[in-house]
Amino acid sequence: MDPALLPWCALAVLTALCLLLRAELPWLVNFPKEWTLPLAVYVNAATDAIVAVVQPAFRALSAMLDAPMRGARLVLAWLPWPAVMLCVAALAMKSSGGRLAIFALLALAYILLAGYWPQSMNTLSLVLLAVPISTVLGFLLGVLGYARPRLRQVLLGVLDLMQTVPAFAYLIPLLLLFGFGPVVGLIASAIYATPPMVRNTMLGLDRVPAAISEAGLMSGCTRRQQFWQVEVPTALPQLLVGFNQTTMAALSMVIVAAIIGGFEDIGWEVLSSMRKAEFGQSILSGLVIALLAILIDRLTIGFARGPETGPTRAMQWMTPRRLVLSLAVAVALAVANRLATPDATLLPETGLRMEMGAVNQWLLGLVRDYAWFFDGVRNVVLYCLLLPLRVGISGSATPAIWGFALSPAVAAAYFALVLAAAGLMLRGFGWRAALAVAVAGLVLYTGFLGLPWPIFILAVALLAGQVAGLRLGLFALAGFALILVNGLWPQLVQSLYLCTLAVLLCLLVGGALGTWAAHSDRVSRILRPICDALQTMPQFVFLIPALMFFKVGEFTALIAIVLYAIVPPIRYVEHGLRHVRADVVEAVEQMGATPMQTLLQAKLPLALPVVMLGLNQTIMAALSMLAIAALVGTRDLGQAVYVALGKADAGMGLIAGLSIAFLAILADRLIQAAVADKTSAV
Repeated sequence: MDPALLPWCALAVLTALCLLLRAELPWLVNFPKEWTLPLAVYVNAATDAIVAVVQPAFRALSAMLDAPMRGARLVLAWLPWPAVMLCVAALAMKSSGGRLAIFALLALAYILLAGYWPQSMNTLSLVLLAVPISTVLGFLLGVLGYARPRLRQVLLGVLDLMQTVPAFAYLIPLLLLFGFGPVVGLIASAIYATPPMVRNTMLGLDRVPAAISEAGLMSGCTRRQQFWQVEVPTALPQLLVGFNQTTMAALSMVIVAAIIGGFEDIGWEVLSSMRKAEFGQSILSGLVIALLAILIDRLTIGFARGPETGPTRAMQWMTPRRLVLSLAVAVALAVANRLATPDATLLPETGLRMEMGAVNQWLLGLVRDYAWFFDGVRNVVLYCLLLPLRVGISGSATPAIWGFALSPAVAAAYFALVLAAAGLMLRGFGWRAALAVAVAGLVLYTGFLGLPWPIFILAVALLAGQVAGLRLGLFALAGFALILVNGLWPQLVQSLYLCTLAVLLCLLVGGALGTWAAHSDRVSRILRPICDALQTMPQFVFLIPALMFFKVGEFTALIAIVLYAIVPPIRYVEHGLRHVRADVVEAVEQMGATPMQTLLQAKLPLALPVVMLGLNQTIMAALSMLAIAALVGTRDLGQAVYVALGKADAGMGLIAGLSIAFLAILADRLIQAAVADKTSAV
C-alpha cells in the first residue's frame, strides 16, 4: 500500500464518525459563536491608536496631492475635444499604425456623442496621476528586489498579498488616514496598480543576458552607467509591458475609487446609474470605460512591442520629431480657438445619455416581458447547481425545494453509485483519482454548508502537505483556523461553493471554446478580439448585463464571475493544444487513433501543465471578483469586506480581505506544485 494513502484512510474513518455524530454534536458543522475570538476588535483598537498619531501627516499628503489632481482635471476639461482627439490619434499612429488611429477616433467620437466627455477627462486625470506614481514606485521596488536577493522573497510575498486582497479592503485604512474625496481614489488606484510594475521590472532585469552586462563592464562602465545605459535599455520592452499592466490596473479601479471618491467621473456615472437601475445609462457609460480600457491597452502595448511589430510605413512617417510637431500644432490650434472663444465648450449640447429615457423603458419592458425566461434560467441554475453545492442533495431533496424527500434507500443507492465510480477510477487511474471521486460525491451529498469543518480543514491541509510539502500544509491549517475563530466560516463556505461552481463552468465552457479555437483558425480569429475585450474591461462592467436581466442574487454574481474568469481557460487551452509536439500527434494518428482519441489521450495530457496554469488564473480571477459581486447580494467573504467598508471597520475588513488572499495564495501554491510535478513527470 502506498504510504501516502494511510492518512486518507484515517481521515475517511474520522469523516464517517463526524457524519454519524453531527446531529448529536452540531458544533461539528456550525462553529459556535462562543468559541470565536474578538480579533477584529483588537485590530480596530490598534488601528485607532496608530491613526491618531499618523493621520495629520497623511492628511497633509492628501492636501499636496489634491492640487495636482485638480490641475490635471482643469487642464483636460479646458482643452478642446478636437485637440485631445488629434493628440490621441497621433499617438495611436505612432504606437500601432493607422488601424489603431481610426479606432481611437471612433472611440473618442462615441464618448463625445454619448455625452460623457467631461466625465471621461476626469477619469483620465486620475489615471494620468496614478500611473506615474505606480510606475516610479514599482520600478524602485523592482530594482530593490533585483539588487537584494534576500529582500526579494519578502517583496514577492507582499506583492502576492497586494494582488489577492480585494480592492475594497485597501479602502478602509485609506479612508481612516486620508478621509473621503478623490485623492483617496487616486491613492487606492496607485497602490493597486504598483505590483505589475514591480514584477515586470524584476523580470526584465533578470532577463538581461550576461554577455550584454559583461560587455558593458569591459567597456569601462561604472556600476551606475552599466545599470542605466546597458541593463535598463535592454529590459525596456519588459518594463513597457509592466507600464501597460499598471495603466490597466489603475483604470480598473475607477469605479471602486468612485465609491469613496465621489467626484464627477465615468466611474461615478456607472455606479450611480446601476444604483438607480437605469440600465440604458449603465450600458452607455460602461461601454465608455470598456472603450477607454481597450484604447489605452492597445496604445501602451503597441509601444511595448516596439516599432518592428507595427506597420512599417506608418512608423517611418511618424518619427518622434514629427509626432511632437503634430501634437504641438494640434494643441496650438485648439488652444488658439479656445482663447478666441473662451465661452465655447465645443461639446454637443445634449449627448446620447440625455436621450436614454426611452431606452431605459424599453429595457425594463424587455426584462418584464421575458421575465418568465430569465426567472426560469435563474431558478434552474439556483435549484439544480447552486443549492446542491450549498446544502447538498440531502438538503435539497425536500418537498419544499425539489418536491420529494430523500429516502434512506435512495441515499444508500447514491453512496453505492459513488463507491462504484470510485472503484472504477481506482482500477483505471489509481487511488488519487478514486479519492477525488469519493470526495466529490461526499461534498455533493452534504453540500459545503453541511460538511463538518474539522474534516474540511484536515483534508485541505493534508492535500497541501502531500502536494507541496509540510510548510504549505501548516499554512493551510493556520489560515483556515484563523478564519474559523474569527466567525467567518459561513462566509468562507459561501465563497467556496460560488467560486467552485464558477470555475467549473469556466473550465467547461472556456475549455470547449479553447479546444475549438485550437482546431480552427477562423474560430480563433473570432474569439481573440472577444477575449481581448473581456480581459481589458474593468470588473464592475460585468455586473451591468447580469444585473439587468437577473436582478440581485447569487446567480447574478455567478454570471459576473464567469464572464470575468472565462478568458484564461480559453487562451491557455488553445495555447496548450496548439503547441503540442507535432511528431507525437502524428505518431498517435498513424497508430489509427480517431480525432477524439488523439485529443483525449495525446493532446490534452501533453497540454495539461499549460491547462493547469489556466486553471490557476481562472481561480485567481474568480476570487478577485468576490468583493465586486458583493454589490449584487452575495453573503460571502466579499460581502464581509464590503460591509466592513460601509462601517469603516478596519479589523473585520482586514481579516476578511486577508481570508480571500489566503484562499488565492493557497490555490496558487497548490496548482504551481501540481504543475511542477506534472512537468517533471513529462
